[in-house]
Amino acid sequence: MLTILGFVMIATFLVLIMMKKMSPIAALVLIPALFCVFVGKGAHLGDYVLEGVGNLAPTAAMLMFAIVYFGVMIDVGLFDPIVRGILRFCKADPVRIVVGTALLAAIVSLDGDGSTTFMITVSAMYPLYKRLKMSLVVMTGVAATANGVMNTLPWGGPTARAATALKVDAADIFVPMIPALAMGLVCVFLLAYALGLRERKRLGMLSLDEVLEKETAGETVLVGAGAGAGAGAGGDGRMSLIKKATGGAGSGTDASASGGAGASDDAEEDDGFQGLDPNRSTLRPKLYWFNAGLTVVLLTAMIMEWLPIPVLFLLGAALALTVNFPHMPDQKARIGAHAENVLNVTGMVFAAAVFTGVLQGTGMVDSMAKWLVDAIPEGMGPQMGLVTGLLSLPLTYFMSNDGFYFGVLPVLAEAGQAHGVGTLEIARASIAGQALHMSSPLVPAVYVLVGMAKVEFGDHTKFTVKWAVLTSLVVLGSGILFGII
Repeated sequence: MLTILGFVMIATFLVLIMMKKMSPIAALVLIPALFCVFVGKGAHLGDYVLEGVGNLAPTAAMLMFAIVYFGVMIDVGLFDPIVRGILRFCKADPVRIVVGTALLAAIVSLDGDGSTTFMITVSAMYPLYKRLKMSLVVMTGVAATANGVMNTLPWGGPTARAATALKVDAADIFVPMIPALAMGLVCVFLLAYALGLRERKRLGMLSLDEVLEKETAGETVLVGAGAGAGAGAGGDGRMSLIKKATGGAGSGTDASASGGAGASDDAEEDDGFQGLDPNRSTLRPKLYWFNAGLTVVLLTAMIMEWLPIPVLFLLGAALALTVNFPHMPDQKARIGAHAENVLNVTGMVFAAAVFTGVLQGTGMVDSMAKWLVDAIPEGMGPQMGLVTGLLSLPLTYFMSNDGFYFGVLPVLAEAGQAHGVGTLEIARASIAGQALHMSSPLVPAVYVLVGMAKVEFGDHTKFTVKWAVLTSLVVLGSGILFGII
């Protein structure tokens, strides 16, 4: 009965959010609460929720201060050189823009943090997608899938969890999987190219001049990250609303700062097509190397595990605010500018705590996992690598990585050993589903992605799941083909 109710609860949640009958926060809270009553454990709901909140509180704290830290870094211009390089590559070609999205997401994913990846990628690419009227779910889908493949890095989480759960070396899992993961990235770039071609066909092949000429004089355009409290018309910490100068080609520069077309060197380099406002008041060019050094130290500390990640981001955010904005009003303005993103993401995390708390507290997740393992036919024993890889897709989507790697994977490894399948093969197969996992409603970082991109979670899910499944199957198939799994 618990197995059936668990699957029905998950299906109900997904259907309601994809049909937009409920918001994700409401669905994450109300649906598990209702099913907790159905199970007959309504009296324990409070305990389950508090346990779930306690488990996810460090994640919520990490995301809160990570958003503030990287938001400030975007504000002060740390990532502007990377963004300008991507923009010069993309121009106004939808194909290049989508491929550039995948490339940027993959590069930034090297830090091992999904929230960071999505904040930087969306801040850089959102203005381009809006300017060309491209589909925003293409951006979120490509970014999430690219990050999912890169999430298998040893410091990204899943590989380390698999190594810990099975008592093997993380390098022995990851290094042999590099060719298969490389094929997964190739799949992501081919997917980005195909989706870009589809967008180009829908929108037509445009030059920058044509894009700018189609916009009427004085039209409001989205151009940047982190305008100051008094800059532009927005000051929301991510997108600054400015007015476009009257004119044709080359008139897309900041009229308030440039005084006309082509007044900015950056504008000339990028043909007047800016993703980040080069004249925003929050820029701190004299502190560029301090901010770059601070970020390198922070990421190094994360990888080396010098301190818990929430503590590192708390210290980093406090130091970044103090040095870059020494005056209290400016610090308050920066915190206020990023408050909406912080509230949206942390609110979603704590709502997800209700969902995971009820799943685990009632025993639904254990019952579902046991049913799936028991359903494996006896004849499939020698193919436990393939079975583990296939199971990693739905299980890491509907469960947390902790639940899968510490709860289910050891059972699968024991079943594999009974049929002569090595533990390392099982461990490698278990990371194949990470491309899909990154779009799971139980992954806090995905709410950073859809929130900043202003995309409905249900729309993102409907668009992304099929491509993420394809990418995961490519990783698994390549692992089998190359003899890694």
